[in-house]
Amino acid sequence: MLEKANSASGMAVHDECKLKFLELKAKRNYRFIVFKIQDQQVVVDKVGSPQETYDDFQASLPADECRYAVFDFDFITSENCQKSKIFFIAWSPDTSKVRSKMVYASSKDRFKRELDGIQVELQATDPSEMSFDIIKGRAL
Repeated sequence: MLEKANSASGMAVHDECKLKFLELKAKRNYRFIVFKIQDQQVVVDKVGSPQETYDDFQASLPADECRYAVFDFDFITSENCQKSKIFFIAWSPDTSKVRSKMVYASSKDRFKRELDGIQVELQATDPSEMSFDIIKGRAL
């Protein structure tokens, strides 16, 4: 079942995207979800099990193609409390095609609105812009 395409970006969001995100958020079934735009709709590209690490997540992003991703980041605060934040990452590598970057950029806000519960947003064009230290710094 598809949601109607948005007239501004012409992009539809597949229901599976929202369902998987709800499972990540509520049941913590996944560590991360990677989404891609295919045939004018956002679809699930990959999911990472709860045991996977941030390194696994970074390795799952293609070096020369844009993606959206959500990552469930667990951390311990300075008060020694276990916490978690859900990151939305717009991955738009410098080496990806200009048209692809434009499509992902124009569809990002609408797609992000479909995922209720995003706590931190990050835009990255290079792996150094989404290093573990940056993620950790944005979470605290």
